[in-house]
Amino acid sequence: MNDTSTQTLADDLSALANDSKAWPFEEARKLVTRVEKQGLGDKGFVLFETGYGPSGLPHIGTFGEVARTSMVRHAFSVLSDVPTKLVCFSDDMDGLRKVPDNVPNQEMMQQHLGKPLTRVPDPFSNEHTSFGAANNARLRVFLDRFGFDYEFESATDNYTSGRFDDALMRMLEVYDKVMGIILPTLGPERQATYSPFLPICPRTGVVLQVPLVARDTAKGIVTYEDPETGDPVDVPVTGGAVKCQWKADWALRWFALGVDYEMAGKDLIESVKLSSRICKAMGGQPPEGFNYELFLDENGEKISKSRGNGLTIDEWLRYASPESLNNFMFASPRKAKRLYFDVIPKNVDEYLSHRASYAKLEPAKQLMNPVWHIHNGNPPTDDVPISFNILLNLVSASNSEDKDVLWGFISRYVPGATPKTYPLLDEMVGYAITYFHDFVKPAKVFRAPTSQEAEAMQALSDRIGALDSNADAETIQNEVFAVGKEHGFEPLRAWFSALYEVLLGQSQGPRFGSFVALYGIEETRQMIAKALEKSA
Repeated sequence: MNDTSTQTLADDLSALANDSKAWPFEEARKLVTRVEKQGLGDKGFVLFETGYGPSGLPHIGTFGEVARTSMVRHAFSVLSDVPTKLVCFSDDMDGLRKVPDNVPNQEMMQQHLGKPLTRVPDPFSNEHTSFGAANNARLRVFLDRFGFDYEFESATDNYTSGRFDDALMRMLEVYDKVMGIILPTLGPERQATYSPFLPICPRTGVVLQVPLVARDTAKGIVTYEDPETGDPVDVPVTGGAVKCQWKADWALRWFALGVDYEMAGKDLIESVKLSSRICKAMGGQPPEGFNYELFLDENGEKISKSRGNGLTIDEWLRYASPESLNNFMFASPRKAKRLYFDVIPKNVDEYLSHRASYAKLEPAKQLMNPVWHIHNGNPPTDDVPISFNILLNLVSASNSEDKDVLWGFISRYVPGATPKTYPLLDEMVGYAITYFHDFVKPAKVFRAPTSQEAEAMQALSDRIGALDSNADAETIQNEVFAVGKEHGFEPLRAWFSALYEVLLGQSQGPRFGSFVALYGIEETRQMIAKALEKSA
């Protein structure tokens, strides 16, 4: 393809993207407008940022922010040829406020409460210089594992290296404005102790939340009284001798780095507003962004890094592909969603469905398809002929967790299929075995059929027994429907529930005709016969 043809395709894609209602494009268009109005400043690129608090282990919520921001970044690249960067910023200079429930050496950690996370010893293995460094390493490992294009930034490095010094001096210059923004949001007790600057105590190393008794803007020095001795202590605001309270810290970072885009959870809406006002008071322009809804655990409670009540990245990837996790992140970012093990099969199959339909869509609708955003505009076009849910039920019905046995069923259902010709399907077989063993098998509860159900199941066995052994899923499904209607199941879903509960030991299942086509007509008849024998 020549350069002219390539440019024409790029122009066509940009035109479609300008009209697309996919949320990454809606966000990217805000950035295009920002650049047109404000320019790029001295940076020469658009800066995307995500923030991470390393007080706890990284969880999927952390991943979600990076994944979604990356989707907006790629959407922007379609709309504009302005260069971009993504910075993943770790707030690792925060004081350790409490010891997380899910880390070892709790007593040792307790002795370092209040110190910056990068001055708390590594509780895991002493492999890293600090607790903050250990969690930063974990963050980077999982970001690298997913192939994100990012640059890592540490708050400790930026404060202590002097990179934030000019911004800190500017914060000191507008101190009264910052206080005027924050104090009205605080209660009387907190107002009495608030300062945007948190001195790092030279004596104890603790991040202090104390009021300032004096400040010298020209010299860049603030003074506080030592909480234990009562002595006045002078500290510079530069060089890492202080850090900022987090709303002021957020604004400081935006101002110092020139951040153009950053997302935040819905619980931080008011904080975004306050930090934006502080950034403007400093003479900066707060970034664009939107507030996403929070992830909830199995009990509908907010996921917390310190509590460890959500899925970890490793847990999701034990049972499903990275693409299925990206599918979860793309869908409805402004809607609160449960993030627990039971959402995994649904997202695997949703991803596969979107992938299968992509090539059949007109170009404008392709840009609405999650796989376009998951795969940076170049999704795979190969199909996966079997859903994850059906694979789970194949493992269950066959009573086998042996890949070779399962592939025997699959190769009969899809002639010529092998692990080499369908590598993604082979991965899914492995995931299905693991998920079944850990979650489905322990929860299985078989029940005996009622007399109506037993009669209907025998009729179903007879009906499918009369079919050709290679009958397709649709033909089999028609017979299942017909039997249910003939035997008076109302609503008809009660018939399918009976099949799942009696034959598979679960309350829900796949499209039954598809399952029979994969498992085999004769094998299904034998399964029905065994269930009826047990209930006789």
